[in-house]
Amino acid sequence: QVKKLPKHLREPQIPTDRTHLISDPVKKPRQRYVQKDGKCNVHHGNVQETYRYLSDLFTTLVDLRWRLSFFIFTLVYVVNWLFFGFLWWLIALIRGDLLHADEEGWTPCVENLNSFVSAFLFSIETETTIGYGYRVITEKCPEGIILLLVQAILGSIVNAMMVGCMFVKISQPKNRAETLMFSHKAVISVRDNKMCLMFRVGDLRNSHIVEASIRAKLIRSQQTKEGEFIPLNQTDINIGFDTGDDRLFLVSPLIISHEINEKSPFWEMSRAQMEKEEFEIVVILEGMVEAT
Repeated sequence: QVKKLPKHLREPQIPTDRTHLISDPVKKPRQRYVQKDGKCNVHHGNVQETYRYLSDLFTTLVDLRWRLSFFIFTLVYVVNWLFFGFLWWLIALIRGDLLHADEEGWTPCVENLNSFVSAFLFSIETETTIGYGYRVITEKCPEGIILLLVQAILGSIVNAMMVGCMFVKISQPKNRAETLMFSHKAVISVRDNKMCLMFRVGDLRNSHIVEASIRAKLIRSQQTKEGEFIPLNQTDINIGFDTGDDRLFLVSPLIISHEINEKSPFWEMSRAQMEKEEFEIVVILEGMVEAT
């Protein structure tokens, strides 16, 4: 019977792009609200009150990218050293230390300070407390003593702010989240005679997350009974809030379950509707790291 078939039917069929599209249509990639790595795919545009970012300068510096953070970190210190170096050079210029530096019996404000470069180096040595011992302030310079106190106090504030900013940026929660694993797919199955939506979460580190809690949100556009269209409406998905199952002891991987009952947003969805429906489930795990 195979030999009786025409030649073009006896030969193995090579799928082409046209047959592939007809038999297995490729779905268009959906624009996600939250990426798989946990980053929110939301970009703020047309923000007019940008001055509000400067009112919370510390958080703004923490949220910057690493290359901008390093640039600002370096720029702040260099500008600070240059500013106080200019003040030390200005004091030496006003007192006449630059002109009478080589004269015997002349007591300068800062010994061995004879140019702007040496003033800049003295500013760095003062703020970083290096103390090479070559340039030193004398006791017959009250304006220099006052400037020394001001630079020491402001230098401590700058160090506290910049080092604290870098520490917070290094220890951000998104770095800890790299070892938290979620199941790639959620399943709907019968569990204890109940239809449930289930997924799995686990922690790879030995240091546990203290007071871990989990919650889920259904993000879907909705139209109210009055005809109002609400884009990206957020609805809570009950994953054990009333029973306390949302409080996790995350030592080993756990299966998180949501019962599809009358109160569930999936209660009126059929399987065919769920495949066509445009929605997204965002799972949020919160807790404190035991080590820090």
